[in-house]
Amino acid sequence: MKAMILAAGRGERMRPLTDTCPKPLLAAGGAPLIVHHLRRLAAAGFAEVIINHAHLGHMIEAALGDGHAFGLRIAYSPEATALETAGGIRQALPLLGDAPFAVINGDVFCDLDPAVLRAPAATLRADGDLAHLVLVANPAHHPDGDFALDAGRARDSGNARLTFSGLGVYHPAMFVDLPTGTPAPLGPLLRHAMATDRVSARRFDGRWMDIGTPERLAALDRLLTDPAAGDSA
Repeated sequence: MKAMILAAGRGERMRPLTDTCPKPLLAAGGAPLIVHHLRRLAAAGFAEVIINHAHLGHMIEAALGDGHAFGLRIAYSPEATALETAGGIRQALPLLGDAPFAVINGDVFCDLDPAVLRAPAATLRADGDLAHLVLVANPAHHPDGDFALDAGRARDSGNARLTFSGLGVYHPAMFVDLPTGTPAPLGPLLRHAMATDRVSARRFDGRWMDIGTPERLAALDRLLTDPAAGDSA
């Protein structure tokens, strides 16, 4: 199974750090955010990774190369301007192929073993489930969550809503009808699929952080440098 890391965002809330460095290359715990993902994917047995990029994308390619240093094969999907999540995935479909694939937001940190995504990926079909999402407890900056979890199914409404972690697996059929090269968010596609009960989900209670601000980046750096310090984000 292939994996895609979303790395095209401008990182406005990270400015001025992202004025001269793409967000995925910002470091925490002695390594760029995206390198933590690459190492985890390699350890889980993934071999091929697709990375999309836009803002300062040449720096990402220069830093990561062809992936050999991580035991991976990396291909890039450049975007002239960021196409948002669904638009970026649609643009990369020729690289991702016809089988279900994993997607990871480049600006989160999560110690979920990506190997656990293989089993739900095997259940996805063009005429069945189109996606499987990893949901987490709501962080302080997102208290209302995104989706409800009901007996292994993701719902757009319901009590005890959880936050979408930015990790999931998808069938290519979910994106093929989008026009190539046009910005498109992921949320409407997921909600449309949920309306016909075509999205499964699981809850993950391990370590997860949305690295959306300099303060959260600093908190992650402290956590990885000194785990006893805890997570203050």
